[in-house]
Amino acid sequence: MLDNVDRIATPGYMPTQEDVIHTRVRTTGVIETTFEMGKKKVRLVDVGGQRAERRKWMGCFEDVTAVIFCVALSEYDLKLAEDGTTNRMQESLKIFDELCQKWFKNTTIILFLNKKDLFEKKILVSPLKATFPEYTGADEFTPASDFIKDKFLKQDKQENPEGRIYPHLTCATDTNHVKVVFDAVKETLLKAALKSVGLM
Repeated sequence: MLDNVDRIATPGYMPTQEDVIHTRVRTTGVIETTFEMGKKKVRLVDVGGQRAERRKWMGCFEDVTAVIFCVALSEYDLKLAEDGTTNRMQESLKIFDELCQKWFKNTTIILFLNKKDLFEKKILVSPLKATFPEYTGADEFTPASDFIKDKFLKQDKQENPEGRIYPHLTCATDTNHVKVVFDAVKETLLKAALKSVGLM
């Protein structure tokens, strides 16, 4: 956005679609949105990921068909803003483990490993081994992202976890990629809804 400061500062400025996509608003509290997806009505509940927001989560999750869990791949070497010592990726893994084992044992989970574009650049200069000493692969996009994806998938310790967690490497600012991922999510949600009523 800083590259476009002159354009944005002009009188009568109207944001483009790209401007809107690159704008981030921090989620505070619980935000509920309902929309149509084909002939189905979908209720999306967005909960804040910050520690202070987490205690509000559980009241929102009755009769859940699927959970979308978002993780910023590129934050594997950063600390939480709340305490300055806890690694963000480690914290996400801990929360994901609780989701899988405690709160949503039998619920479909769609895992978005987001900011893959930033991760692809960052992994070349910030070794993954600094966060995960057990990592022995190259500091390259594919082996490093596969390692992180596997770390999340291993959090699901259910007897038959296949077909329960659907991971996607995403870049939310790439509209073409988002369309492809959204189509995959629609299919996943349909399967989850059919499964929840015993049709699969």
